[in-house]
Amino acid sequence: MANQLTVAQIQDFKGKYPKQLWYLFFSEMWERFSFYGMRGMLVIFMVTQLNMNDTVANLQYGATQAFVYAFTFIGGMFADKILGYRKSLFWGGLLMIVGSVVLAIDPKAFFFIGISFTIIGTGFFKPNISTIVGKLYKDNDNRRDAGFSLFYAGVNLGALIGGYLCIAVANGNMMASIVPEALRWNVAFGFAAIVMVISLLTFVQTQKSLGDIGISPLLDIEPKKRKTYEIITYLASIAVIPFIILLVSNSGYTDVFMYIIGPFSLIYLLYEMRGFSLQENKKLIAALVFILFSIVFWAFFEQSGGSLSLFAAHNLDNTLLGAKVDPNGVNNSANSLFVITFAALLGILWIWLSKNNLEPNTVVKFGLGFLFLAGGFYVFYYTKFFADANGVTSLDLFTFGWFIITFGELCLSPIGMSIMTKLSPQKLQAVMMGMWFLASAYGQYFAGLLGANIAGASENASNAEKLVIYADGYQQLSIYALIAGVLLIAISPLVKKLMQEVK
Repeated sequence: MANQLTVAQIQDFKGKYPKQLWYLFFSEMWERFSFYGMRGMLVIFMVTQLNMNDTVANLQYGATQAFVYAFTFIGGMFADKILGYRKSLFWGGLLMIVGSVVLAIDPKAFFFIGISFTIIGTGFFKPNISTIVGKLYKDNDNRRDAGFSLFYAGVNLGALIGGYLCIAVANGNMMASIVPEALRWNVAFGFAAIVMVISLLTFVQTQKSLGDIGISPLLDIEPKKRKTYEIITYLASIAVIPFIILLVSNSGYTDVFMYIIGPFSLIYLLYEMRGFSLQENKKLIAALVFILFSIVFWAFFEQSGGSLSLFAAHNLDNTLLGAKVDPNGVNNSANSLFVITFAALLGILWIWLSKNNLEPNTVVKFGLGFLFLAGGFYVFYYTKFFADANGVTSLDLFTFGWFIITFGELCLSPIGMSIMTKLSPQKLQAVMMGMWFLASAYGQYFAGLLGANIAGASENASNAEKLVIYADGYQQLSIYALIAGVLLIAISPLVKKLMQEVK
């Protein structure tokens, strides 16, 4: 029977990928449809429907996304200590469905309520499905990076469909003859609820082949006491919703929250490190290096949902390779399309290089990620030389920028999830995966600040002037990304020593 499999049997798979990875691929795909579909609408919705100016919308976007990723750390902690990965994931999915339904009913009136449910839900869902993927592999299995690259393709398949479909429907560029204009945003947010139901049903089926992976960490205590802890966790996560609504609806509180959650997570990690050996702690320090650099990466990359959304709305034409498209849909989904196309191929390349002793170590891969990021943002800057008198420039060239950035993301993000599971002791894996996503929270937070600065500088400017201001801002980000990449490659020997046998 599939549900009688042991962890050892699951990990002793033949070929490049374990079969359970495909099930998790589809569950994550639909969850990411929900998440990225909603994410791609936020700034445009806040500007066009809630009447926020560009600067406030960027700050609000950064705050909202920061909370989404910050709560992955908390979700990982509760999964490690109380719920286990499976129950945490399922509970998070239910909360995400509630949030999406609330937004579909009346996105203007219930915007912050729906977003708050989604924030808590993602915190329970996101880090734990990634941790389950890591559990499918034995320690030091060199196929793990390829597995995470394939899993990442599932992430991006969902992001591709949701990222384009939701904003295109909301803008009236798709299904305009079917969806009444007054209900376009309701329907767009409603898609997120529908696909999350599919995601959870897929995971229910997946559990049958996971053996003991992700079950409760409290099986050694009496069932009644364990159930009490679980119920308290569920009730507490609902009780905190009003507090989240307050924080999210007032972006000024974001600063205070971010000042607290980061230091708290580091103090908690230091507390946990007392129980591990010197060798294990060196690996955790190496993991922190990756986490800190990833903050910088995501601060730049996540302009996609903030300043780049506004750039796409105002300064890009609506033709891609001669076909009429939604520019914001392309901004939301081009990166995902390129990931789908190249993720598995790059994963196979890593395996081939490893077999021939040519594979760059993880630190160098991270550094390469920044170099690609720098190249992509330089292309965004260069679009200003192709603009017309109205400040409208080439969507083709803009999309090429995302093509370059995609390889940077593939060098960093799926490899990052993989390295967190490699460098973390078994008892701390969900927490470290949560810290990896917490780094994304800080990246999102700083992305909002950077986008707000660009938007503020362009306030009251003409469209042509806005194009120049945005493009020059992207040139600065390109330079900073280049510096970060060179620095990371330079310190790679030191970080490699901390990693010890981990590659």
